[in-house]
Amino acid sequence: MSRDKVPATSAIRLLKRHKVKFIPRTYKYEEKGGTRVSARELKVAEHEIIKTLVMEDEQQQPLIVLMHGNCEVSLKHLARQLKVKKINPCTADRADSLTGYKTGGISPFGTRQKLPIYMEETIATLEKLIINGGRRGLLVELSPQDLIDILNPTPVSVAI
Repeated sequence: MSRDKVPATSAIRLLKRHKVKFIPRTYKYEEKGGTRVSARELKVAEHEIIKTLVMEDEQQQPLIVLMHGNCEVSLKHLARQLKVKKINPCTADRADSLTGYKTGGISPFGTRQKLPIYMEETIATLEKLIINGGRRGLLVELSPQDLIDILNPTPVSVAI
């Protein structure tokens, strides 16, 4: 797929506006398949695929957590690091509304609302990462440094 034929999602437009070098990686999306399916279809390590998780604290203040595909977020450790009582995943409807993307295709780039972004600190050590491009079945491969330069995420240590 050439760059010209990549769907013009908000995420793709933002990456192009920032002149980020990225490789579009498309695959056949499977409902509730998650990073396991995308890693299998793209023949890459699930650890390199980064999930975009929309969560909220006990005051319903939303936030995004970026996590390796083969890891989960320790909600207790995240809450402690953010100095809040509790963190929970948002409902799919709320996540879709906040980001402007459909669950399964949520990208941290070009979200409808600007949300604080927290990133598992080990993501920065990857040679490359693959993250959602704003549509189900569309991921983009880019450098961790480009992600950091654009999103300026707060590093956290919450992987389990």
